[in-house]
Amino acid sequence: MSYMKSAEWVREHLGKDGRVVVDARYVLTDTNAGRSAYVEGHLPGAYYLSLSHDLSSPKREDGRGGRHPLPDPAVLAKTLGRIGISNNTPVVAYDDQGGAMASRLLWLLQWTGHTGEAVVLDGGYAGWVAAGYPVTTEVPADVEGVVYTPRLREEMLVSQDEVRERIGRAGTVIIDSRDPARYRGENETMDPVGGHIPSAINRFWTEGRGADGKWKSAEEQAARFEGISKDDEIIVYCGSGVTATPNVFALKEAGYKNVKLYAGSWSDWSANKDNPVATGEE
Repeated sequence: MSYMKSAEWVREHLGKDGRVVVDARYVLTDTNAGRSAYVEGHLPGAYYLSLSHDLSSPKREDGRGGRHPLPDPAVLAKTLGRIGISNNTPVVAYDDQGGAMASRLLWLLQWTGHTGEAVVLDGGYAGWVAAGYPVTTEVPADVEGVVYTPRLREEMLVSQDEVRERIGRAGTVIIDSRDPARYRGENETMDPVGGHIPSAINRFWTEGRGADGKWKSAEEQAARFEGISKDDEIIVYCGSGVTATPNVFALKEAGYKNVKLYAGSWSDWSANKDNPVATGEE
């Protein structure tokens, strides 16, 4: 079953089963753009969570942890409880960035022990509006008495040291989810060093969507990763651990079980001058 759901599906399930809707729109070059867009209009009942303020910890001065370090689980739990999400609350998340920000939220939910249904609105806010479905400027009130208890699934993560140990190791495949030019070390605009982790292959995360912008089927996702054994350990990274998450879910939909995220990703890797860097194609 796809973790991406159509606007029609979301419309049918809106307001049912205690489902919480989260607006995760965010623009990397303008940290206030997402909240401004939310204020101008959003899905009925939706709460807003910001990538930088709610779904990440503050960036460290030395760059370790990357540009969007994982949030403190206790802090995230309080945020989730405030908007009515318990460990088994059904959740719908959306953005207007191809599902990357919403996927980050879903990944964080899984990492912290959420067991309820959690999906992303396929086509995002723009697709919802294009379908003629209702929007509002009304901001819902915070919820009292809802508790979210973090139960971390550490097996979903790998550290920088663990990635270094796995370079070139049989049975492990490292996937770089960034734009091919950045992977090759060309036109690096986000991080001080261009290139990729040695032995990593490139599978640009946006290729998980078709020409219409909608999420590809499980069979089409499997074709993207053809040649990678289902028995392999798969490590996925991107620039800062955000756009890698759609690839994580695509791999799982394609039938891969042992999929892990290098959350710090290239911004964490490149902050350590002792780490090896490769350029060009692998």
